[in-house]
Amino acid sequence: MEESIFENRHATEKRAHLSKISEKEYVNPHLPLANFDTKLNENSQDCEISANTFSDKGNSMKKTMEKTHMCNVCGLANFSKESLFNHLLVHSNQQGSVCEECGKSFTERRNLVRHLRVHTSEKSFVCNICGKSFRESVSLKSHFRTHTKEKPYACDVCSKAFSCSGDLQRHLRIHTKEKPYVCEVCGKAFAWLTSFKSHLRFHTNEKPYVCEVCSKSFTESSNLKRHLRVHTKGKHYVCEVCSKAVSNSHNFERHLRKHAEEKLYVCEICSKAFVRRSNLTRHLCTHTKEKACVCEVCSKTFSDKYSLKVHLRIHTKEKPYKCEICSRAFTASFSLKTHLQTHSELKPYACDACDKAFTRLSNLKTHLRIHTKEKMYVCEICSKAFTDSFKLKTHLQTHSEEKPYACDICGKAFTLLSNLKTHLRIHTKEKPYACEMCNKAFKEKSRLKRHLLIHTKEKPYECEICSKAFTANFDLKTHLKTHSKEKPYACEVCHKAFSMGTDLKRHLRIHTKEKPYVCAVCSKAFTQYGHLKSHSLIHSKEKPYPCEICNKAFAARSNLKKHLRVHTKEKTYICEVCSKAFNNGFNLKRHLCIHKGKIL
Repeated sequence: MEESIFENRHATEKRAHLSKISEKEYVNPHLPLANFDTKLNENSQDCEISANTFSDKGNSMKKTMEKTHMCNVCGLANFSKESLFNHLLVHSNQQGSVCEECGKSFTERRNLVRHLRVHTSEKSFVCNICGKSFRESVSLKSHFRTHTKEKPYACDVCSKAFSCSGDLQRHLRIHTKEKPYVCEVCGKAFAWLTSFKSHLRFHTNEKPYVCEVCSKSFTESSNLKRHLRVHTKGKHYVCEVCSKAVSNSHNFERHLRKHAEEKLYVCEICSKAFVRRSNLTRHLCTHTKEKACVCEVCSKTFSDKYSLKVHLRIHTKEKPYKCEICSRAFTASFSLKTHLQTHSELKPYACDACDKAFTRLSNLKTHLRIHTKEKMYVCEICSKAFTDSFKLKTHLQTHSEEKPYACDICGKAFTLLSNLKTHLRIHTKEKPYACEMCNKAFKEKSRLKRHLLIHTKEKPYECEICSKAFTANFDLKTHLKTHSKEKPYACEVCHKAFSMGTDLKRHLRIHTKEKPYVCAVCSKAFTQYGHLKSHSLIHSKEKPYPCEICNKAFAARSNLKKHLRVHTKEKTYICEVCSKAFNNGFNLKRHLCIHKGKIL
């Protein structure tokens, strides 16, 4: 492989060697270079190029001309005297011409003529097929090959072909791992000059490419071109599989890989594959643990610049991505994309186990872990495992005391922005999620999902010990603590222990005498929201929970459950002293008073 690369780059290395020859080593008694003057005047009319003349002209020159003009310094052969004179200027360090605009100097006058078009924006060489114009004839010649599909320059290592030699030389650096362009500020190295120049603008904060419509500026011209499609709404590439339209061929090719499940970029450490190179670059930071990008506001660190950019919008309150259907705004483009799927009823990804369908493949993969019981995301602090990375990230914030999201009304702070949004609905009384069957509304989508299981009678969460089933995973977790007898939450006042933190919070109100839930009708106050809810039914005379056996109705579900034990003869409350059983806790407490002396 190395021999093939060497042959391709031989000419480049030779020119680099020649440039190292100093003026002291140069002796030329035959040619007085001061008298040389290259008089070239490129004109677009002299370069009317057609499909035939591109290849024919170069081939005929090679056949009829030989390199007979030898340099007496380095021995390099040239086709003509003119080429030899221009070459000798390299050894003499004699500048042929200087640009009056920017002071840049050139060894050949034709290079100056070509360079001046950068300042004048002149593009004299026009493609007679598509009308695209260029500053140089060589650029037009390379462009024409996009029409003819001609790729004469092939890589000897991987056989990939290119339309121009410069592209081949740049490609070879992929095999050699050569990165000749090194940043003096941060030491980062690049294989290509364009990538190096773009990188330097991150340090200088230079954004030379400005949108004429909205004045937004960019570091690269490609980003400006991509941005302009926001104004033109141009999406010419339509996917035949899902009908999604994209604005450019690069994004279209990348999108097609999702359907084909083609992942070209593979991590050499863990073999994980990605559709995009940028995703692979971001993933590699998880192995190195490197987080070089620091937020100047809150000092939070990130592995890549894009993540930092999205994070900063939390502080600036900027939401540049707006939904055209419902006007909802987002801080990141991927959040908008995810949101747009809520408007579409298309759910192409279905679960083979339970027939549940999803709008995104990633959501299906996460869902499948419910069936496989796979929990691959583990907390390094407490070893708790999760089915997806988002849940792990959310969990990690429970270990951190940082709560950056504060409520402007009551000052309560939260670790997650989503929790703050949900909390604000307490103040606004907003309940955006309504049940289509009974019109009951909820502040959270998760609460609505849980509620819908009442109508469907579905109880997907089953206890592995006693086979009791529940509508919510939260209820199952609470139930499991009855088997383990684990009560990690203890009251500091009376030392009573509880299996859940919420139960401890409610209990503490007994000591503090706090009753935050007040009835709007009679002003009676309660320690728990559930008690207020049950009390409100006294005023409304509503009894929504009827017994299916005797039709007796109750204001609270708990009272219905107690009543049902009359019919089932179930007695779940057992005395630890004499093993007598009761159908409710109140009767058990009353009974224990008989044994009070024995218990003490």
